[in-house]
Amino acid sequence: MSGALVFIQEDLGISDLQIQLLVGMAHLCGLPGSLIAGRIADHIGRRYTIIVASIAFLLGSVLMGYGQPYAILMIGNCIVGVGVSFAMVVAPLYSTEISPPSSRGFFTSLPTLAVNTGFLLGYLSNYFFEKLSRRIGWRLMVAVPAVPSLCLILIMLKLVESPRWLVMQGKVGEARKVLLLVSNAKEEAEQRLREIKNVVGIDGNCTLDIVEVPKKTSSGTGALKELFCEASPVVRRILFSAVGLHLFLRLGGSAVILLYGPRVFERTGITDKSKLMLANVGIGVSKVVFSLISIFLSDKFGRKFLLLIGAVGLSVSMSGLAVCLIIVEESKEKLLWAQYLTIILTYIFVASMSIGIAPVTWVYSSEIFPLRFRAQGLSICVIVNRIFTVAVVTSFISIYKAITMGTTFILYSAINIAALFFYTTLPETNGRSLEDMETVFERNSK
Repeated sequence: MSGALVFIQEDLGISDLQIQLLVGMAHLCGLPGSLIAGRIADHIGRRYTIIVASIAFLLGSVLMGYGQPYAILMIGNCIVGVGVSFAMVVAPLYSTEISPPSSRGFFTSLPTLAVNTGFLLGYLSNYFFEKLSRRIGWRLMVAVPAVPSLCLILIMLKLVESPRWLVMQGKVGEARKVLLLVSNAKEEAEQRLREIKNVVGIDGNCTLDIVEVPKKTSSGTGALKELFCEASPVVRRILFSAVGLHLFLRLGGSAVILLYGPRVFERTGITDKSKLMLANVGIGVSKVVFSLISIFLSDKFGRKFLLLIGAVGLSVSMSGLAVCLIIVEESKEKLLWAQYLTIILTYIFVASMSIGIAPVTWVYSSEIFPLRFRAQGLSICVIVNRIFTVAVVTSFISIYKAITMGTTFILYSAINIAALFFYTTLPETNGRSLEDMETVFERNSK
């Protein structure tokens, strides 16, 4: 969508306000999806919820590719937004619940790496399809995601269900089979199964394959009310930590860089469409390379280390971008050095985001909630994520036109500096079992 927006505006003759609404509508329509995604994941399972998300991607992409009139484009974008919200809840949830503690950071970072690879492929499609006619080019840009969506539907039909969800349904025998497939040894699988059974309320020594569990446990009924009104101080701190990560992820300007990158580069005097698309490809390359680095570092150095390193990079690069853009906006001449510096600082910002807060937010927030609250707790995080993404992307153009782009980036820089102090309060979760997270937070609170 980032590169397509340039051509959509020209082809359909729509205003900046309509562009902001188009960008924000996917996130806005994703709010109800976020609200119910956790409940659906608790009812039908993690695997089938991913299939539902993929169907939404498929339908939305086809409609957006049709893209005439503007209303059809909006509807397609809304459907994609629902799919995004479902996927944002269930992909890290599924990855977390099937992964062994020793490599959970690696496996739970894979969805983020996949998303970033998707960004890169999207930017590449912008660059190559831009060479086609304006009417056809942008439609192909937004329609091609239908292909991987269909592939994902077919793949998920063959994959296993989350063992933790199976135990919540009383299907202990099926959960044991899955754990034997995804554990390093039979002893580890049995140990993980005992821990999960104890959390769900089943005797750890029970050998039955089918066990009756309370409906409240199997369906997640009442989890949200309990989380907000009856939770222990430790669980409330877990909720605060997870929501705080998602707030800083979205308020720090990452969505602006990813969606409005060409507009930022254009501000420095780059007007050639092909050059704008090529500069955007660099954002995708930076995201993929540093996401790949992050997945190998997460289990070695821990989540907190990556958050702090990333936050320093975000603060410095965003401050540099702000200064650079202020100089450009004050200058009456085209500054070639400013164009190169803006592109370099943008890539550093994306690299810092991709090695730190972007993957770690999803790893951390999907692993710290107790099992009963995990799916719906993550739904709350995604709702917060979507609300503030909508606020940022639908207001960015209006704000920078009112106070300049450089001043807007100063605000983002201040938020990233504040995030650095927040991350120092979070406990390390690397190598701990999912069933042990309340103890981790309880010890950190003392």
